[in-house]
Amino acid sequence: MQTSARYQAVFELLCKIFKNQAPADVLINTYMRARKYIGAKDRRFILETTWDIIRHRLRLEFDAKSEDVRRVLLCYLQKKGEDFDLITGGTYGLEALSKEEKSWLKNLKSEPYPLNVELECPQWLMQKIDNPALVGLLNQKANVDIRANFISPYDLKKRLEKEGLFFSLTAYSPFGLRTSENINLNNCTAYHEGLFDIQDEACQVAALLCDVKMGEKVIDYCAGAGGKTLALGAISENKVLIEAHDVNFERMSPIKERARRLGATNIKLISKLEALDYDCFVADCPCSGSGTWRRAPDLKFRTSSAHLKNLQKIQSDVLQVAYQHTKSGGRIVYMTCSVLREENEDVVEKFANNHGDIQFFDHEKLWEKKIDVPYPFSSKKYLNFSPLLTNTDGFFFCCLKKV
Repeated sequence: MQTSARYQAVFELLCKIFKNQAPADVLINTYMRARKYIGAKDRRFILETTWDIIRHRLRLEFDAKSEDVRRVLLCYLQKKGEDFDLITGGTYGLEALSKEEKSWLKNLKSEPYPLNVELECPQWLMQKIDNPALVGLLNQKANVDIRANFISPYDLKKRLEKEGLFFSLTAYSPFGLRTSENINLNNCTAYHEGLFDIQDEACQVAALLCDVKMGEKVIDYCAGAGGKTLALGAISENKVLIEAHDVNFERMSPIKERARRLGATNIKLISKLEALDYDCFVADCPCSGSGTWRRAPDLKFRTSSAHLKNLQKIQSDVLQVAYQHTKSGGRIVYMTCSVLREENEDVVEKFANNHGDIQFFDHEKLWEKKIDVPYPFSSKKYLNFSPLLTNTDGFFFCCLKKV
């Protein structure tokens, strides 16, 4: 592809993504699947450029003094020192610059960024997080974490090195490996053999801290594609039945194939929640996903205060369902991939205040029981993982007991 055609593809993608109506990765995958003729090098260029612009969207809009997608792209190209003579238009290329655009670009002036623009965060979310250092790290590219599956991370590390993939051990998860390089799973034999699954370290640790035991009745209530379900299954070595449920049953459709690849034989998908005697009720609730901005920077533009309020209601409702279906002496594990207090501490505190038989676990003791490294958190009631504190995604974990 010529340079102009590459940037036309970037422009078409940004026009869809900047509408803030669907996840960027979904839009990109759909676009690429419909254009299988695009070669590997061109595909990589288009993807890297698109994600780079998404990650620096606020700065580019500020520099361009406009939210217009074409102006944002032209501003990006100028900052990158791109030769505009290569933007030639034609049947497949990005339209050549007009005289007005050339004049506009020539007269653009640099101005100091406001703090929220510098850190690439909408102002209202910046105020809610109230931690500039954390916000800045949430805009950095994340490492790739994997969970060793029925194999020690040491043995997996050696196996991957034979395939030319080099990982280091994670700091907290006893199953985890990490790399800063992208992995091509299509070419990874160890992945196809089910020796690992991609999962952020915080999620791996959260699954371990659920402390699932032989003979317990366990459910992953908001299972989605089953990442936590499969982690629970592997940690329990296929000896504990893990039920998986989601309001949208079709959302769990990937679990069967993933379970087959990973050798998980203790997973059961259920469409209706009927039992009232769960020992461990895991609620990985729908949330803003603010803790995953490193991987999905477009999420911050698709979050609104109204959406956040609706999520809080859903989270409270899920906890109430958990309460009704957990037996006395059982555990309710509340999780989100959010760093916003409104979705985490506020929801759990309100729930505990409304139920006198709900108690908080001592998370430091729980940690020391399951994790062989010092406890890194200041609170014993909650675990707030973050790229600032634990070098993971932002993730909230709270284990409650129904006494």
